[in-house]
Amino acid sequence: MNIKRGMFTKEYLWRTIVTLCGLFVIVLTLGIGGFLVYKGSGTFLKFNHSIGEFLFSPDWAPIDNMEGGGSVGTLIFIVGSLSTCGLALFIATPFALGSAIFMTEISPKFGEKFYRPVIQIFAGIPSVVYGWVGLTVLVPFIRDMFHRQVGHSILAAGIVLAIMIFPTITSVSADANRSVPKDYRMGAYGMGSTRWQTIYKIVLPASASGIFSGIILGLARAFGEALAVAMVIGQTTALPDSIFSTTKSLTTEITAQMGNAMEGGETKTALWTLALLLFLISLLFIFLIHFLSAKQSEESGNKKKGAKTN
Repeated sequence: MNIKRGMFTKEYLWRTIVTLCGLFVIVLTLGIGGFLVYKGSGTFLKFNHSIGEFLFSPDWAPIDNMEGGGSVGTLIFIVGSLSTCGLALFIATPFALGSAIFMTEISPKFGEKFYRPVIQIFAGIPSVVYGWVGLTVLVPFIRDMFHRQVGHSILAAGIVLAIMIFPTITSVSADANRSVPKDYRMGAYGMGSTRWQTIYKIVLPASASGIFSGIILGLARAFGEALAVAMVIGQTTALPDSIFSTTKSLTTEITAQMGNAMEGGETKTALWTLALLLFLISLLFIFLIHFLSAKQSEESGNKKKGAKTN
C-alpha cells in the first residue's frame, strides 16, 4: 500500500512539474507578445503614424526625439527580408529535398550513420561564422565574378541564409519521408514501379505536409537571422532593384539602430514596432506548421481507415 502511495505521489509530483513548465512557456510567450505590443504600439498611438504608412511607405526617417515628426515607412526592410529569404529558399530547398531523399530512399544506412551527423554539424555552427566566411570569401567572389563595385548584396545574403537553413529543411524533410509507411513503398514496387516512380509518386506526396513544415521552419530561421545577414547585405537604406543591390532587412535595421536610439523616442519606438512585426510573422509560421501537421495527421488517419475498410 505504501509502495503504491509513493508511486502515486511521485507521478503526481512530476506531472505537476511538467504542467507548470508548460504553463510557464505559455505565460512567457504571452508576456513577450504583450511587451512587444506595449512597446511597439507607440508608433501608432503616441506618434500618430498609420499602419498603412508603416507597412507600405519606403520613407524611413524617424526622428530620435520624444516629439516625433519623422517618417517610419518600413517597406524597404520588408522587401529586403522577403527578397533575401525568398532567394535563400529558392537555393536551399532543391538541395535539402535531394539530400533528404538520398538519406531515406537512396542510401539510408550511409545517410543515417554519416550524412545526418554532417548535417547536424552544419546546424550547430554559429551564425557569426557563416557571416564571416560570407564576408571574406563570398562577397569578394561575387564582386570579381560579376564585375561589381561591391560584393555586398541580396545575392550574398541569400546564399549565406540558404546554407544556414539547409540543415533544418533537410532534417525535417528526411523525418517526414521516413514516417511514410513501408507498405506504401512495397505496394508501389509490387505494381511494377521503379524506385524513382515510387519516390515522386508515393513518398513525396505522402510526406508533402512534413516537407512544407520543414520549409516553413527554414523560412522562419531565415527571417529571424540578423548578424550573418548584416555582414553581407550591404546595409543601404534603399529599395533593391536586383539581386546585386545592397539593402537592409527587418532584423539588420533593429540590430544596427536599437543600441543608439533614445529610450521612448520615435526611432526606438519604431524599432520596437519592427520587432512586433517579426513576432507576428513568427506566429504566422507557427500556425502554418500546426495547420500542415494537423492536415497530415488527418490524411494519415483517413488512409488507415480506408485500408482497414478494404
